[in-house]
Amino acid sequence: MENEPAITLITDPAFCRHDTGGGDHPEAPERMQVITDRLMQGHLAGRIRTFAPRPATRAQLLTFHTEGWLFRFEEAVLSGRTYIDHPDNQVGYESFDIATLSAGAGLVGVDRIERQPGTVVFCQTRPPGHHAEPNQPYGFCFFNNCVIAARYWQQEYSRRRVCVFDFDAHHGNGIQTAFEQEADTAYISIHEHPSFSYPGTGWAEDKGVGPGKGTILNLPLPPGAGAEQVLRLFPKIRNFLDTIRPDALIVGAGFDAHRQDDMSGLAFTVDLYRRLGNFVTELARDYTQGRVLSILEGGYFLEKLGVCVEAYLSGLVETDE
Repeated sequence: MENEPAITLITDPAFCRHDTGGGDHPEAPERMQVITDRLMQGHLAGRIRTFAPRPATRAQLLTFHTEGWLFRFEEAVLSGRTYIDHPDNQVGYESFDIATLSAGAGLVGVDRIERQPGTVVFCQTRPPGHHAEPNQPYGFCFFNNCVIAARYWQQEYSRRRVCVFDFDAHHGNGIQTAFEQEADTAYISIHEHPSFSYPGTGWAEDKGVGPGKGTILNLPLPPGAGAEQVLRLFPKIRNFLDTIRPDALIVGAGFDAHRQDDMSGLAFTVDLYRRLGNFVTELARDYTQGRVLSILEGGYFLEKLGVCVEAYLSGLVETDE
């Protein structure tokens, strides 16, 4: 129907050229293909408009990362290194350029949202970002896509109070590093408890430091947690946002908490991702005048990744009302 909200997809075939060595590495190019296949063949196909990302500039990367890290990353790929710091962080010759393009996807998404308020934007991108620290990579992540998008939203559009809501199975340590001492930004993370899960951060008692005290909401879950436990967290998130009153919302949309994804011990279902999409739309309506940007993080079980993304996007545009 013509009045149904469209979905703006920010993606590029170039994302498949980030080489993680093949074999058993979970952060594989096939992740992009299974999402594309599902979205273009499923019930949302007629509602999707695709736009290309642009590379983040060096100045935009430096809003979170250090000059030293940019030089080290670039030098590593140009010299033919196959990973940086840890075998998890596999790279190929084009990985610096592709990571720069990945970081830029969110910037195009922000522009689309500001030009067309209420538009639903999803950045289908890799490599992911939420583990990346200012001066080093972690957990398949090289540049922190969510943080770079937040800085851009603040600087280009004066949306000072930006909140990131991250439901990837793993805590976004890099996002917390960026925001935990700031009064204007906020971070909400639903993740498997750090006692059981990488990277071992995201304790409930971590609530921010100094001017940022009270701006971090970590909601760790025990192994086996699913819809019942997650739905119980929604009122806590609303109470938190009642205090924060954000101007813009960025979602770190990870799908590795699905019960068949062996990257975590959580037990999310496809329908739970739909309900998370419903919830995000409600939050954007009630707190940010519809300004919400979703950026892909994890999700490694290829047989369900596309279905989970489709369910989340369905939840964003198809309310339960």
